[in-house]
Amino acid sequence: MADRKRGHFITLEGGEGVGKSTLQSALAARLAATGLEVVTTREPGGTPLAELVRELALHPPRGNNWSPMAEALLMNAARSDHLDKVVRPALESGKWVICDRFSDSTRVYQSVKGGVPIDVLKGFEEWVIGETQPDLTFVLDAPPSTTDARRLSRDQAKDSFETRSSAFHAEVRAAFIDLAKSEPERCRLIDASQPAAVVADTVWSDIQGLLSQKISAR
Repeated sequence: MADRKRGHFITLEGGEGVGKSTLQSALAARLAATGLEVVTTREPGGTPLAELVRELALHPPRGNNWSPMAEALLMNAARSDHLDKVVRPALESGKWVICDRFSDSTRVYQSVKGGVPIDVLKGFEEWVIGETQPDLTFVLDAPPSTTDARRLSRDQAKDSFETRSSAFHAEVRAAFIDLAKSEPERCRLIDASQPAAVVADTVWSDIQGLLSQKISAR
């Protein structure tokens, strides 16, 4: 953060159907309109190798399931490649990176329902992420009545996480809320049940704070 030429790293988090992809597109367009260079990416994924890991993690062969620990290892393997080849180079060249999911998703999804201990997941973060921490993380939250309807409207095959029980998704939602409240300097908890334009306006107000810091640092 001391390097004035460094870009900014924004991550979007939350359960299934909260509108991360829609928000990502809206924010990228607004940032680009100010003349900034923006990279949009996702996790798991973002590089050819990480996308292969994504397919393995989200769509394992029929009749097979990963353990929470195996999932965590897969996510961090993909993340390491993604950081090295996309995120860090973009930030070092002064670009803004907006990522649909990052380490918070691993911390949540692979820890709930008796999964991997949080201390283990944080240990992975220390080694894999290091100092490449998000400047801001927007945690989108909406009730099941909203997210279920959005998921049903998608014209695509469900992945291994989307098909899990409502109890699992309820725990994921609660874990994301707890995470946002535990790190208020980095995380903003956003009511994603509102119309997409309203959500984008709400988030943009925080983004403008970072824009002001960037301009004053020139």
